[in-house]
Amino acid sequence: MKLSFFGGLKNHDGRTNFLVLGIRGFESTDGDLTDTIIFLSLDKKSTKAVLLSIPRDLWVESLQAKVNTAYHYGGFDLAKKTISEILGQPVDYMLVVNFESFGKMIDVLGGVTVDVQRAFDDYRYPIAGKENDLCDGDKELKCRYEHIHFDVGPQQMDGTTALKYIRSRNAEGEEGTDFSRSARQQQLLLGLKQKILTPEVYLNFPKMYQLFEVFQEYLTVDINRWEYGNLALLLKQIAWNQVKVAALDGDLLANPQNHSSKQWVLLPKTGNWAEIQKYVQGLLD
Repeated sequence: MKLSFFGGLKNHDGRTNFLVLGIRGFESTDGDLTDTIIFLSLDKKSTKAVLLSIPRDLWVESLQAKVNTAYHYGGFDLAKKTISEILGQPVDYMLVVNFESFGKMIDVLGGVTVDVQRAFDDYRYPIAGKENDLCDGDKELKCRYEHIHFDVGPQQMDGTTALKYIRSRNAEGEEGTDFSRSARQQQLLLGLKQKILTPEVYLNFPKMYQLFEVFQEYLTVDINRWEYGNLALLLKQIAWNQVKVAALDGDLLANPQNHSSKQWVLLPKTGNWAEIQKYVQGLLD
């Protein structure tokens, strides 16, 4: 693909690709391990968008580690290179989002509506600040966790609630898988986009300024300031009601028993990235 700057943004035949990484924050030594990995492709010519989730446990031979370590070990360059290797697509821009920013953005927006697809309970949602609490000798360390519950259907969530919804990883049943968690994260991103692109928000200067301040504090990007205007125009042109949402899941990936790393990992069923790359190209075509 030939790289060009049509419309002021990097693109390949009118298509601009973004890598969005969600991290826990830097409160611990592994705070920049990636919890969320999303490939977003925007086609200016067709005005269509593709949103693809990549599981963090995907094993990458060239790294000899999971894909969620790429940013931790090699910053923007290694993360973009690794995702390009897996998907067979160039990555033009990258955004690293501290999860705390999601909560703050949602509160600035006055909440966000999320249509919960499946009810679920998580009895082991970690309570911030209690990671090392000995719970007065309780061997099950129950004081470190809280019980969270979500009912089916559309509901208005504030920042704190929305973060619990997308970060829960110990839910009972199907919602306890990383695949379901990725789907919830996609939901929230689309909900945020929907709210931000309403006239009540993007024509409200004080609110947009508050959002910009959150972006400045919690987002790390490799997009130049002079590109922001063209990026805003591209985002406005996309037919977001027709966005194609997908994920690398069990149809393409498998969990091998007794992997050499001694970790729980996912590998491409075919043994290489070819089938995944073919799948991604089909999404984009």
